Amino acid sequence: MALTMGPRVRRTAQNIQYTYNLPRRIHAVQTYPVLSPQGATILLYGHENGITIVWRGGRRFKPEVIKEEGRSGSVGKQNGNPAVDAVMVIDSDEEDSATAKKGEVFVDKPQFEDAIDEDAPYPEVTQTLDLEFGTAVLHLAAVPLTPCTAEDAAWGGTDLLKDRMVFAAASATSKVFLVTVPLVPPSPQSKARADLQESLLAGKAGSGKWGETMVLLGGSERASDGIAMSLIRPKAMLERTKSNERSRSESRALPRIVIAAHSRQASGTLRLWNLSLEDATNTGRYVQPFQTEFLPKPLTSVSFNPTYTTQLLCNASPDAVRIYDFALASMPPDDLSEGPFPSQGSWLISFYTPFTRPSSSRKPILAASWIAHGRAILVLLADGQWGIWDIDGVSPHGPALFGKPGSGIRGDALTDFNVSGYVEGTSPLRNPASQRTSGGGSDFVPMTPHSRRDALTAPYGPERLASVKGGIVVMPLPASTTTTADESVALWIGGAEHVFVIPGVLKFWDAQVRKGVGGGVNLFSGAQPTRMVRLSDLSVGLMGERCTGVGAIVRFPESGGSAPSTNEGLPIELLLRGESRLVIVRESETVVGTRIGGVVSRRKLPNERVKENSAIVVYPRPEQPSSIAYNLSVGPRRKLSRSAAADGGEPSPEEDAAGAQAGPALGSVPIQLPTRPRSGFAFADSLSAAADAEQRGGEDDERDVEVEMLDIMAIDRELEAMDSGRGRGRKKVIFES
Repeated sequence: MALTMGPRVRRTAQNIQYTYNLPRRIHAVQTYPVLSPQGATILLYGHENGITIVWRGGRRFKPEVIKEEGRSGSVGKQNGNPAVDAVMVIDSDEEDSATAKKGEVFVDKPQFEDAIDEDAPYPEVTQTLDLEFGTAVLHLAAVPLTPCTAEDAAWGGTDLLKDRMVFAAASATSKVFLVTVPLVPPSPQSKARADLQESLLAGKAGSGKWGETMVLLGGSERASDGIAMSLIRPKAMLERTKSNERSRSESRALPRIVIAAHSRQASGTLRLWNLSLEDATNTGRYVQPFQTEFLPKPLTSVSFNPTYTTQLLCNASPDAVRIYDFALASMPPDDLSEGPFPSQGSWLISFYTPFTRPSSSRKPILAASWIAHGRAILVLLADGQWGIWDIDGVSPHGPALFGKPGSGIRGDALTDFNVSGYVEGTSPLRNPASQRTSGGGSDFVPMTPHSRRDALTAPYGPERLASVKGGIVVMPLPASTTTTADESVALWIGGAEHVFVIPGVLKFWDAQVRKGVGGGVNLFSGAQPTRMVRLSDLSVGLMGERCTGVGAIVRFPESGGSAPSTNEGLPIELLLRGESRLVIVRESETVVGTRIGGVVSRRKLPNERVKENSAIVVYPRPEQPSSIAYNLSVGPRRKLSRSAAADGGEPSPEEDAAGAQAGPALGSVPIQLPTRPRSGFAFADSLSAAADAEQRGGEDDERDVEVEMLDIMAIDRELEAMDSGRGRGRKKVIFES
């Protein structure tokens, strides 16, 4: 019931799309930021019965190990019946030993190939794993790490993240789980165990069959509408400890995990749980929230700050975007309070959106996310406008709100964007009156491809903005030795026709500031220009399904390491989520104008052309030469030498070159031949020249006109060649005068 078949590959004018058809309805998709030890990208998607983990790419399993396992399994059973030569022994001692052997813990030892298959046209699915929850999983959240390999995944001095993935899941039954699973994909032998075939519930999540652990986070009475996860360093907890004994005990503790979930319970509820990484691996634990915040209205989304890990960005659409700090107490802390964090946090600041022009209501907020590593906020509004609120003064023209320690800003509100703009193709959302009058006053709109592309224009009025869907996904890029760490942003509004990618946020921000100031961009000393790239023809991969979400995957090179350079296309792959399909879109490197910074030309190797070309490529035969030269000259040829004619061969290249320099001769008389002779009987042009040639020399010199004519007509060559081959092969006729 997972990705067992290969994808449907479609090549469009701008990208390559890999479509995976799933037998279940997809509710959430999450890309895990850490690669598996064998180099595979890990994808998590929640469906109606639990979570499926997909390992895509990397080194494959050794085929000989799979074949040996298949042979050993076929000996034990034949069509479900015991083997013919099987013998049943009834003995008490044997039964005890068999029972002990049955209770042994299976130790999975997967074996992979030594290198990645570089000749594969696309990364194949190495393995899949289904975690059955018995209920639908609606939301997923992974640890907030910069995409890296398994060796570089240690955070805060812990090695747990090097071999295990940690993520949270919110189910439809108001339960929130913290799950840990090994990063290494399970081997085919592990999935073919006999104890998993005895019962359908044998591999249920939490049983430990796959090495997973599960912690139940209680306290919720309704299903969560969104979750987020953060990692807190131990030094943040030492500030609230009062005794030296507690300080020494907590200084050796691992980083703590904080999970936030919001629901529509009452008028809106925000809950936060915290536990250490050691407790995350203990199955069967039940954790209560340490903070519960009741809100005036439900939230739309939450996300933790990647730098200031105690700050939570709350999208309270359509009113504002607010920042909540759960480690900063709203009142002086009580000495009798227990735990590393206060019982109530503080609301720091609110950001309000502009008003819609036809009415006095504010523009609804589709999505808001941290950018610039938690120092700014990118927001997408329902009318297609995007804006950036500068918090830490990243831009030279922006104020630093939280840049100074102890600024003490609480309860403040801002509305002005540092930079803003509009998404391409969303003008009908901002001016519905002109769109309506342009049709001649008729309410009938034909369903043409152009009208479907602008399908957001059906209802008229400000209230139609409430039904527009969209989202923002920020993917941090790993830093290399030549470039600084940046981020890529994927945003969408309405559907698959309006999906955009910002390759580099900092460069894009700098280009927008320069354009607003009017300074422009210097091609030599200025910053590299960056624009918002629009991806087209994405509905081809969805095959008629509507777009329900967008994700991103960092493009690691095949050998591992940092992301590719900006001259080789977009640094991320787009993950498009349909109702029952996953589409991975890779921007084609052969398209002009889609690379960062403009047109970049790069000569491709022959194997790269084969991977990108979908047509049949025909190569010449190995035994044939790479090039063949033909003499297409129409000029007159010189007279063959006697030796060459006698042998029946052609003149050597040296003789031919010498004859070409000397030119044709009639005895000692040079003849001026036409430069462009006619095709066919070209020698006829030289007859008149030979007859009109003046005789030079003494009176005793007589012209042999017959010899001259034979020389011109090249008949003597043929006669001599035929005479030399007399008696060999076919009979030849000699004409004598």
